[in-house]
Amino acid sequence: MTGKLINLRQKRKQVERTQKRTAADQNAALHGRSKAEKTLQQTQASQVSRALDGHKRDV
Repeated sequence: MTGKLINLRQKRKQVERTQKRTAADQNAALHGRSKAEKTLQQTQASQVSRALDGHKRDV
């Protein structure tokens, strides 16, 4: 009866790491944006804001 020995502490840590990694991947897919995407969205928002301010009437 020669079975493979398993260190339970190492196995537990390995399982925890994989769970954290999958949770991090899910969060990155939901919330993660690259710096280029963030700056693009910020510049588009500022352009829209300036366009709206330019069309206001002085009353």
